[in-house]
Amino acid sequence: MEEELKCPVCGSLFREPIILPCSHNVCLPCARTIAVQTPESEQHLPPLLHPRGAGPPAAAPGAGPGAGPGAAAGSAACLDSESAAGGGGGGDHADKLSLHSETDSGYGSYTPSLKSPNGVRVLPLVPAPPGAAAAPRGAGPASSSLTCPQCHRSASLDQRGLRGFQRNRLLEAIVQRYQQGRAAAAAAAKCQLCDRSPPEPAAVLCEQCEVLYCAACQLRCHPARGPFAKHRLAPPPAHPGAPGGGADGAKGAGGGRKLPTCAEHDLENYSMYCVSCRSPVCYQCLEEGRHSKHDVKALGAMWKQHKAQLSQALNGVSDKAKEAKEFLVQLKNLLQQIQENGLDYEACLVAQCDALVDALTRQKAKLLTKVTKEREHKLKVVWDQINHCTLKLRQSTGLMEYCLEVIKENDPSGFLQISDALIKRVQVSQEQWVKGALEPKVSAEFDLTLDSEPLLQSIHQLDFIQMKLPPVPLLQLEKCCTRNNSVTLAWRMPPLSHNPVEGYILELDDGDGGQFREVYVGKETLCTIDGLHFNSTYNARVKAFNSSGVGPYSKTVILQTSDVAWFTFDPSSAHRDIVLSNDNQTATCNSYDDRVVLGTAAFSKGVHYWELHVDRYDNHPDPAFGIARINVVKDMMLGKDDKAWAMYVDNNRSWFMHCNSHTNRTEGGVSKGATVGVLLDLNKHNLTFYINGQQQGPPAFENIEGVFMPALSLNRNVQVTLHTGLEVPQSVKQPKLPNN
Repeated sequence: MEEELKCPVCGSLFREPIILPCSHNVCLPCARTIAVQTPESEQHLPPLLHPRGAGPPAAAPGAGPGAGPGAAAGSAACLDSESAAGGGGGGDHADKLSLHSETDSGYGSYTPSLKSPNGVRVLPLVPAPPGAAAAPRGAGPASSSLTCPQCHRSASLDQRGLRGFQRNRLLEAIVQRYQQGRAAAAAAAKCQLCDRSPPEPAAVLCEQCEVLYCAACQLRCHPARGPFAKHRLAPPPAHPGAPGGGADGAKGAGGGRKLPTCAEHDLENYSMYCVSCRSPVCYQCLEEGRHSKHDVKALGAMWKQHKAQLSQALNGVSDKAKEAKEFLVQLKNLLQQIQENGLDYEACLVAQCDALVDALTRQKAKLLTKVTKEREHKLKVVWDQINHCTLKLRQSTGLMEYCLEVIKENDPSGFLQISDALIKRVQVSQEQWVKGALEPKVSAEFDLTLDSEPLLQSIHQLDFIQMKLPPVPLLQLEKCCTRNNSVTLAWRMPPLSHNPVEGYILELDDGDGGQFREVYVGKETLCTIDGLHFNSTYNARVKAFNSSGVGPYSKTVILQTSDVAWFTFDPSSAHRDIVLSNDNQTATCNSYDDRVVLGTAAFSKGVHYWELHVDRYDNHPDPAFGIARINVVKDMMLGKDDKAWAMYVDNNRSWFMHCNSHTNRTEGGVSKGATVGVLLDLNKHNLTFYINGQQQGPPAFENIEGVFMPALSLNRNVQVTLHTGLEVPQSVKQPKLPNN
């Protein structure tokens, strides 16, 4: 209940609570704090917001929780003096604050300026209209408003001032009883850890430990650090026997309270209830006509009716509270079940992993046995070979020593008697050491390789089978695009998807309605694919995968590559003597020898046309124009190797060249300002050249297939500028093939 008895502005128990039109309550000192937040607004505030007979308080913005008793006393004295005046003409010193009814109040624009200890935003007073600051105090207060710190509903203030607020005397009485009961309970509660006799009074209660501590025991046994840092210490609770702590206390506290009198008529008690204004009134209020046309009923009858309504509503809340308590018990049981199931699963996991380790240990023993057998076999073979070689070596050594002794003898006849047989024996002994006899029969290396990769993969993939397949990825069409002959695709997982994703598989067809093929596998969600066919339509789709498997495909997105090729000279693959400028569209050379430079595009399908403008042509060089493979030789004229197909031309004539073979000499050359066109038709597999818009000779090369790049060779006497993105000239344009 304590939270219901705290002011939303200062966070302390209510002091002189007043009721706002939105039914929320606020302390009277806090209402003054809300109204006088900034010095600029003080001159527009009604007089009641300052002590009677004094100017605006300098420390008004600090009023509220830290204002002390003086602020509350000043506001109370001001309110009492208004009551004594009877609400008459108090002049400039009378309070002029009032509020609209709830039906008149609305939600206005506001800017939070303060924050209460309870975390509620405190909104400033609406600034006074322009010119109000210059009005004299005697001319009446400026129009202003007050905003509820809880629901932010604002209401205008009229000439009645704070008297327009009804005092919540019932809440004030409950706060008083609560303070008395808490003080008595705090005095009666004893520390549960004291070794003194009698124990010291308890100062705090730990809500987690459920133990009462005095100040000394709290510092010694329950410091605000370590595991106790997050424990919440609260004041000792009230007990049923304390004054204000139970029904008897409430009854005693309320038995001697006098009946409240009307705020505007001090001699009249409340006897009626105005349903329209939702406030108690006296007979004099009815006689003066203020509530004459309102729906007014007897106070006692409305009291009983509202008590019955509140009791009925409390029954509903009580039922919900009972359900909430049962739900809390269910949640606590769920915590226990989760803890127990977690321990069971941990034990099961440990047992399964131990079984795997045991199986691996047994398999390790078997593998060690195989290694031991292989080692013993190799050792036996080597020892047998050692023994055999030692025996033969001993026999050969003995024979050699015998032959040396025979040679030392000087008896020719005796020598010749045995020499033939001895020579044969030596030859036979020599033949025993044939090729390979002095080579080991086995190697020191073991021909055993442990294939542990499948097991490692299985270990890495070891996971709980509850894991589900990843959901369908969502293609982000706003980020998917095509540029030249490359496409960029982007995707993401659907929101609120908790299934883990280890990677994605992007698939693309062949641009001609063929089968899909994988073009990317990885964790990124953005992929650019280069080197596609121009003027082709590609279908793309993506799917996600994790250790449980591969998820379903996304929707298919259709991407159209450019009709014509846009490209430049490629500085990364050009010869180092080539100099590029004009955004890599103009090429020159530093050498007198011919050097090759390629384009950035690669063609394997379709019809493509580009032109090269001769910017400079000195001393009749022979530049060559054409196509080449990526690995063409860069330090000789284009066409001299088998990786290029070119036309080289001087100022009078041209030749076609491939594999250093010169063919089809044609009259007509180039000069400064000339334009050379290259038409690569991969549908008909031929290459044609043009000079200044006229075809130069017959089709240069036929039956060419593969991947080709635009190419050029030149020396320092020539400068050429590349022009791409050109439509095929109408005279040579080929029919467009339909896309399947």
